Amino acid sequence: MKRVILFIATNLAVILVLSIVLSLLGVDRILDDQGVGLDMKNLLIFAAVFGMGGSFISLAMSKWIAKRMTGAKVITSPRNQMEGWLLQTVQRQAQQAGIQMPEVAVYEAPDPNAFATGMRRNAALVAVSTGLLRAMNQDEVEAVLAHEVSHVANGDMVTLALIQGVVNTFVIAASRVVGHLVDRVVFKTEEGHGPAFFITSIVAQIVFGILASTIVFYFSRQREFRADAGGARLAGREKMASALEALRRSVTQPHLPDQMAAFGISGKGGGGIKRLFMTHPPLEERIAALRRG
Repeated sequence: MKRVILFIATNLAVILVLSIVLSLLGVDRILDDQGVGLDMKNLLIFAAVFGMGGSFISLAMSKWIAKRMTGAKVITSPRNQMEGWLLQTVQRQAQQAGIQMPEVAVYEAPDPNAFATGMRRNAALVAVSTGLLRAMNQDEVEAVLAHEVSHVANGDMVTLALIQGVVNTFVIAASRVVGHLVDRVVFKTEEGHGPAFFITSIVAQIVFGILASTIVFYFSRQREFRADAGGARLAGREKMASALEALRRSVTQPHLPDQMAAFGISGKGGGGIKRLFMTHPPLEERIAALRRG
């Protein structure tokens, strides 16, 4: 329930901020002055503000949201040998990768998983689950940390937000064009917009959103291969392969919130058409790619 409330509150806050931005830009309608045709300039500004703006506001809030959704506790003063080792390992890997030290956190979860997030390469968060610390040996945990540090060094979070923003902008604009055409051509609305515009726009946005999301998921899968290769460079190829094998053997399904699923080291599997909507490639493919070098 806490996650649901946080998700709703965050989205309402984003909508409020973006609505204020549109008001300041003077974009209060997408129809022309006669109320007949679309004002494409205003429509594109509207779509870009909500598409790009929403994506990057979410990215800016990602560390704050991640900590609250997972209950991740940032390690400031190590309380035990494990926490001290986590800090030292991430610090060494960050130096090797040429980035500033990320925040390091641990969160309670039964599944072996980890994630990295943050708006900037030099102000990121790397978190591991207690399940991962229990299930893996030190070499494997080191490789997982290296994988996440590689995500940060590659700028994957920013790139994913940019791709998501472009996709969102297209979906928002295209769905309203379709809604406008249906309202004018099929329902013969001559001025303003009737109910058909709003209904059709919503349906089109859902359909376009599902189709366009395959682009985002494709990039998400590709970046996992790159992060695995980066993890191999930082921690060693055998350690990275061993960590992926440990994940493959795990029977526990990932428990990261849906909004953060793409940021974890492990994701839900699937075959057939489900593959198009997977945030992560199958672990067998990742292991094979790593072995091929």
